[in-house]
Amino acid sequence: MTSQKNLLVLISDEHRRDAMGCAGHPLVKTPHLDALAARGTLFGNAYTPSPMCVPARAAIACGNHVHRVGHWDSATPYDGAHQSWMHRLRDAGVETTSIGKLHFRSTDDDNGFTREILPMHVVGGVGWTIGLLRDDPPPFEAAAELAADVGVGESSYTEYDRAITGAAEKWFATRDPSSGPWATVVSLVSPHYPLIAPPEYYALYDPAEINMPVGALPDHPELRNVAAFFDYARHFDETKLRAAKAAYYGLTSFMDACVGRVLAALEASGQAKDTVVLYVSDHGDMLGDLGFWTKQVMYESSVGVPMIIAGPGIPAARRVGTGTTLLDLAPTAMEVTGVPVDPLLPGKSLCHLANAPDDMDRTIFSEYHDGGSTTGTFMVRWDRWKYVAYIDHPSQLFDLTADPHELVNRAADTAYRDALDEGERRLRSICDPQEVHRRCLMEQRARIEALGGADACATAYSFNHTPTPL
Repeated sequence: MTSQKNLLVLISDEHRRDAMGCAGHPLVKTPHLDALAARGTLFGNAYTPSPMCVPARAAIACGNHVHRVGHWDSATPYDGAHQSWMHRLRDAGVETTSIGKLHFRSTDDDNGFTREILPMHVVGGVGWTIGLLRDDPPPFEAAAELAADVGVGESSYTEYDRAITGAAEKWFATRDPSSGPWATVVSLVSPHYPLIAPPEYYALYDPAEINMPVGALPDHPELRNVAAFFDYARHFDETKLRAAKAAYYGLTSFMDACVGRVLAALEASGQAKDTVVLYVSDHGDMLGDLGFWTKQVMYESSVGVPMIIAGPGIPAARRVGTGTTLLDLAPTAMEVTGVPVDPLLPGKSLCHLANAPDDMDRTIFSEYHDGGSTTGTFMVRWDRWKYVAYIDHPSQLFDLTADPHELVNRAADTAYRDALDEGERRLRSICDPQEVHRRCLMEQRARIEALGGADACATAYSFNHTPTPL
């Protein structure tokens, strides 16, 4: 792109990559996201830097890997200490505004925004502390809430999303378009649980027709550790499962309607022709696939994210196969608004990738060091392959072309030795996983002590989802 444009970033929470009409889902209705993809570019292989809200959002802000910025987990939120892409834009004269969920430490920190409207930050400026206890994790009793909070109605999260959407409409209606360039983040919480969907959106889906989860819990020691801690699946029978997935799809359609209202407000403001729009989510949701609910694992339903970009300079109705990451958001924001792109950041501008030939050899990386895990988990994705390394546990290797549901681990198959070695080589070109794991545990143990010890962390902030600021 050669001229300065505005940037609107729309972020949802827990929206899995395949749960859109434009992604080919046979049931989920997302007319506004489908229309955005029709006039723009959809990235079909997009990933989160970490399948957990707080570390993912810190990495997005910094434009860098979790292990490089040290915001490892849900009790080490972004605090403004590392320069964010918002800082860079604001310091260059671009107005930066956030509306809705951030999941940083506090508005009292300088996070890089000119203004934060209705921000949701971590509880008490501390976050979810039980996840720090990885050496000997206590029972996570709040896991039972996921299946208990299923059905039809309004929740504090749908109420919050309506408020966020209204605030965004007001922002577009009252801002003087001649007052200079802007970059605005509108961050919704749906379709994040509680899985309670407003009646008109739940009614779009018949639980009897809902597609059932695929696969069973893998026979892998670390994945069983995670599943034992987040023991969501134990609380679901088939009736509850179907209702939960219907509610998730309903919440996705509700979120899509909120996106439609924001885009309509942008159009009514007369600024759409000068604005690049980017839609993403922070991570996905397993929805019972392979025995897991919510996120935390490196399977596609958890670590994959939707990603659509549209606006001036972006090809229409294009689908890109190049692997992308939410770390690409930072250089995209800089390019769109005319701010020099930091060459030290690992991401690439999505504006460039939308116009370039597919590069299936690009390596995409994700990592997890949060609740339920006893060891570091590291994923690299390239071409048709996904390699997942666990410190002191067996690796996984998936051929996503032949096995899109990741049902067969090829890591122990000698016929796939070259791909396994290539995965290890690509991982070590990004980091030394053993050293990252050692440093993470050392910093998390220091964090536990700073918060008053293991007993305090187990009881002070143990919850299933962050309360809204309303």
